[in-house]
Amino acid sequence: MDEQNFPSVKNFPERVTQIGLGAELDLSLSLRNISYKEIYSALDHAGAFNVRMLDGALIQMFYSFTAGVLTSHRLAYFPSPSLEAYQNEPEIYEDDYIYADILAKNIVAFPIRFDFDVSEKLFRPVLHPRSHLTLGQYKNCRIPVTAPLSPIVFVKFILNNLYATAARAVGDLGITPTHFQRNIHPDEERVPHVRLQE
Repeated sequence: MDEQNFPSVKNFPERVTQIGLGAELDLSLSLRNISYKEIYSALDHAGAFNVRMLDGALIQMFYSFTAGVLTSHRLAYFPSPSLEAYQNEPEIYEDDYIYADILAKNIVAFPIRFDFDVSEKLFRPVLHPRSHLTLGQYKNCRIPVTAPLSPIVFVKFILNNLYATAARAVGDLGITPTHFQRNIHPDEERVPHVRLQE
């Protein structure tokens, strides 16, 4: 981890609680039709992340609850479009196997986002699942997910899949993840989807 911004808890009327970043940030930037490099740069400059990884990747986690019940989340991973630290001092990284997953020349970096929203106005079975995974910045890429993700499940997903060598070297850390209730629509179970452990 290179830098972190501790989460803040904000309480609103109607028993709404939001857990996210302390500053008021315009996260719609990540959905605009501008280059990924511009999106990443703006998010990094604004400190719009919970964690910046050693390779510059940004991790964001936002949760909203009403009366203690999860109503939405936005969990995002924005890889760095350039590995500036590596480019400045390659000898530090090239000899350390732990960085093998992030330094290979054939890697194509793209953002990953897990969204959840219980709102009926957005929900359309298969087209806009309540819980879904978006790969890249594709507007209509919404791969159904069986349930919302807890912070531990999301971070383990990122570490185990994108930083596998380092994750294996460190081990499991003995943290037991919590799981949210399933909410996948039956039609979404008939198409390729992500099934979380229950």
